[in-house]
Amino acid sequence: MKFSHKILIWTIIIMAAAFGMGGYFFVNFVFDTSMNREIGQAMDESSILQFAFETAALNIPSKYDVLQDSTIEEIGSNLEKGGQGTGRLLRLSDENRTVLYASEGFVEDTEFLMQIQEDTRIYQVIRQGERYYVQTGTVIDALDRILYLETMKDVTGVFEERTQGFAVYRNLTFAMLLVGSVVTFFIAAWLTRPIRLLTGAARKMAEGDYSSRAQQISNDEMGQLTCDFNYMAAALEENIHKLEEEIRAREDFIAAFSHELKTPLTAIIGYADLLRSRKLDEEKHFLSANYIYTEGKRLETMSLRLLDIIVTRRGDIKLEDVDVAVLFEYIRDMFGEKEDVELRVAYDKGKIRAEANLLKSVLLNLTDNAYKASFTEDGSKAVIELQGLRGEDGYFFGVRDYGVGIPEEEKRKITEAFYMVDKSRARSKNGAGLGLALCTEILKLHHSELVIESTVGEGSLFGFTLPCEEVTVDGTQKTD
Repeated sequence: MKFSHKILIWTIIIMAAAFGMGGYFFVNFVFDTSMNREIGQAMDESSILQFAFETAALNIPSKYDVLQDSTIEEIGSNLEKGGQGTGRLLRLSDENRTVLYASEGFVEDTEFLMQIQEDTRIYQVIRQGERYYVQTGTVIDALDRILYLETMKDVTGVFEERTQGFAVYRNLTFAMLLVGSVVTFFIAAWLTRPIRLLTGAARKMAEGDYSSRAQQISNDEMGQLTCDFNYMAAALEENIHKLEEEIRAREDFIAAFSHELKTPLTAIIGYADLLRSRKLDEEKHFLSANYIYTEGKRLETMSLRLLDIIVTRRGDIKLEDVDVAVLFEYIRDMFGEKEDVELRVAYDKGKIRAEANLLKSVLLNLTDNAYKASFTEDGSKAVIELQGLRGEDGYFFGVRDYGVGIPEEEKRKITEAFYMVDKSRARSKNGAGLGLALCTEILKLHHSELVIESTVGEGSLFGFTLPCEEVTVDGTQKTD
């Protein structure tokens, strides 16, 4: 059942219960008020009749010591005639509660008569046929006689008014329920519209349309829910895109890895088969063995870097104070003996918090990439600048080359495993496109990231900054 239908049904039930109970108590309140008024009038009339009877008894000639039964009947008849048109009936009984006079139509039951006591007035509401009456009873003391006076006042109109009131209120309730149901239906539809919009958006997302969003049509709690849903949907869409990119990256990684394995293995197998199946002269034998050795070293380098990436992603590192001079001198020693490289090193003194071996690997890979990017066949030297600058944000390491540069659209991809801008140049130097991927993972462990500035034909700058809280100057720990 729809939520709007539940609202409609429960509203109708509550309205019906409220109107029913309210009408019942209201009509009965009016009825009780009218009945109390009629009972009060009946008691007043009884008192008036008592006084009139006693007055009439005193005006009778006193030729008898006691009031005669015939006289009582005569007075009763006169009292009844005086009340014609009022719907009043009366009955007179003697000391033995024997009826002396009764109006036509007066109730024949004498049980109420037996309950009348001296100095009291009592009443009851009775039904006789289709009529309702208020019956009263009192005692009359006239000329040494104790008499019992009963009256009956017709109150059928009060009961008819109650029945009519219930009928009117019932019809009014039905009309109000009908109008209320129509109004509630539109209100429920309006209130649940945000839910329907959210449901539609959620269904579209379940079908694969992650860009679907729910329309926000209010600023209340439902509007806030819609806003939160859209925020969640945006985050979900972003995560899904990231997962899709990771899946594509893994597929590309596997494809690239397979391709990178195939090339050296093909060379190794081919030259090994040549050495096995033919007898070669000394020069060809050396060239074949050299090809096998070179491609084997490339496989070894690729496997070691893959292992480094895997270990780096899974492990934590232990940071320690490292003198930056040690790092720069290490790179100077590694590339200083190359005749085709002009390495320029300039740095500010200081200490950093890092894992020395991993940071050496980063600088070595960046410098090696700069060398490959600057390599030329004409025999000119590759100029590489290695710099270290201490600033407010931390200690900056930079490696600059003046080689081929990197196109703008390639910058985002070069840190992916096996990705190479110039595959022929990289392979000629035993490259596999894993160096920058390894650098990126190592810098993540140091809470830093690789920054790349490059212009095609002019060269590139690869750098990173260690955070301020991890920098010390002259051996003194810096704190924020």
